[in-house]
Amino acid sequence: MTTDLDFTPGPELIRKLPKTDLHLHLDGSLRLSTLLELAREREVELPSWTEEGLLELVFKESYRSLPEYLEGFRFTTAVLQDKEAMERTAYELALDNQAEGVRYIEVRFAPQLHIHTDFTAQEVLLSVDRGLRRAMEEFNARPAVREGREPPFRYGIIVCALRFFTAGFSSLFRHFILAHKFSEPQRVFALASLELARMTTAFLEEYPEVPIVGIDLAGKEKGYPARDHWEAFQHAHQRFLGKTVHAGEAYGPESIFQAITELHADRIGHGTWLLDPSKVTNPEILDPEAYVQNLVRFIADRRITMEICLTSNLQTSPTIPSLEAHPFKKMLDNKLSTTFCTDNRLVSRTTVTQEISKAVKAFGIDVRRLKNLLVYGFKRSFFPGPYTEKRAYVRQVIDYFDQVVEEHAESRGGKKKQENTGRDQGGSK
Repeated sequence: MTTDLDFTPGPELIRKLPKTDLHLHLDGSLRLSTLLELAREREVELPSWTEEGLLELVFKESYRSLPEYLEGFRFTTAVLQDKEAMERTAYELALDNQAEGVRYIEVRFAPQLHIHTDFTAQEVLLSVDRGLRRAMEEFNARPAVREGREPPFRYGIIVCALRFFTAGFSSLFRHFILAHKFSEPQRVFALASLELARMTTAFLEEYPEVPIVGIDLAGKEKGYPARDHWEAFQHAHQRFLGKTVHAGEAYGPESIFQAITELHADRIGHGTWLLDPSKVTNPEILDPEAYVQNLVRFIADRRITMEICLTSNLQTSPTIPSLEAHPFKKMLDNKLSTTFCTDNRLVSRTTVTQEISKAVKAFGIDVRRLKNLLVYGFKRSFFPGPYTEKRAYVRQVIDYFDQVVEEHAESRGGKKKQENTGRDQGGSK
């Protein structure tokens, strides 16, 4: 049966479709109830002890600035300082994604924010993996998955290096800064990234079963260039880790150019200002429009994927007046590889289904185009397995997508038939 794909999907169908979230911060995606419970148990002070109060004071619908948006992480990281909290949070995050049809996630976080004397780097990574693995195994034990009627749930872990930090960020960073007190700050940041990359690859040699699939660079973008972290990403690149970089979120096309050409980025986190020549600041670039056109062509040719976080961008970029004005529309027009992501489920108060529903409404995306966008997420993932296994997984996802759409169409047809029958019966009385 051939199903018509030229219709706009609603939230009910979107929720059932197989999806990914490739840009998902663990410490920005706790359940609010869990944050409250962990804070009470660990005696972490919060500005309110009710969900309503925290939603009003910290995790808002909108924010005045990026610093205000980031304020909530002070509380979430404070409760994530032991293995029980990390495992529970990772487990619940996987469950929440499974509940809305997400079949593949890549959870990212900075282990450096959680490591301390009683919580080693190994324990941090293993705790997160235990939580995600438990949720995966429970989901994949379902008959529909075991019998091959639905694609399984899979996950990867991405470690985040930081462009900038202070001694107040964590115990590890405090000691790291003291150990390098005679070095320039930019060099200290770069060395910390290199140590993270080395720690990650050493961990993988000891625990190859843990799917750490990539490295990210996050944090203050403007004034803290990606090229400073070349050594760390070269180390990861030479050991076949995936590379994604936050770029083009708080700075312009040049930041994205650096991420791609100097850090070997396979994907770009956000990339919001990629297509805006007015954001080019280097005086040596005499023709910003040509520079942007060439950069966009380069990205399109190589299928470098933009991790799109619509709600987060609107909350942190006051210059974007509405969802319809988001540069995602230009990315679609330029046929760029893009995928929908949440960024931070708690801080942005969103889900993958909500992100897609907003995009569908704002940009007139029908099921045919949505299929391509959702499949991009699976294809451009840092899937933790052989390429042949990834291809088979993507094929299973595509088949399941078609099955869900067909069942939805049949259901709609049945409802319409019932409605028509009801009207006919009503008219004969």
